[in-house]
Amino acid sequence: MSEIESITILIVDDHAIVREGIRAFLSIQPDCSVIGEAESGEVAVRMAAELVPDVILMDLMMPGIDGVETTRRLKQVSPHSQVIVLTSFHNDEHIFPALRAGALSYVLKEISPDELVEVVRKAVRGESMLHPRVAARVVQEVRGTRGEAPNPFVELSERELEVLRLIANGRSNADIAVELVISEKTVKGHVSNILSKLHVMDRTQAAVFAWQQGLLHRD
Repeated sequence: MSEIESITILIVDDHAIVREGIRAFLSIQPDCSVIGEAESGEVAVRMAAELVPDVILMDLMMPGIDGVETTRRLKQVSPHSQVIVLTSFHNDEHIFPALRAGALSYVLKEISPDELVEVVRKAVRGESMLHPRVAARVVQEVRGTRGEAPNPFVELSERELEVLRLIANGRSNADIAVELVISEKTVKGHVSNILSKLHVMDRTQAAVFAWQQGLLHRD
């Protein structure tokens, strides 16, 4: 395929090492051309408006505007561009908002490089690709067979739940340490575990998630 016919690609991810890895593999494909990288949603929207790529590989969890809102804005400034969500998250609060925002495909970062190239090639033909777990949830939703929502806090220990409740009530690490009669260093360790297990970036997001999921109303 000639250079003119190459699939032009914009990579959007806040981790440089991820962007570099994707670029390195795609750049050796004869029909792919990475024309830009963006470390944030704001930058991605500006670059898409200017470059109008065929395909945009979109991470969901980024500082500033998240991947869902970025996808919505990208489809406004560059309707031609097909957005492929490339993420580690496959829960409902990520899948359905991303698809509603205009993403064509939704795949996980566990995908192999060869599979990712195939998803890119299908995208320029307007063909959607969903990770099997994502596809299963979409089918369940369409059929109206969605089961009881899983407990989003199942991975948290009882102590981590206590800490999260206090975070959601606006308590500082020092306050939490006094309340639970533990050291502030131990509190920081619990907070770090909570952020990791809930896949959120900071305590504010953790608090918002706790309120949204009704944690403060649970026994």
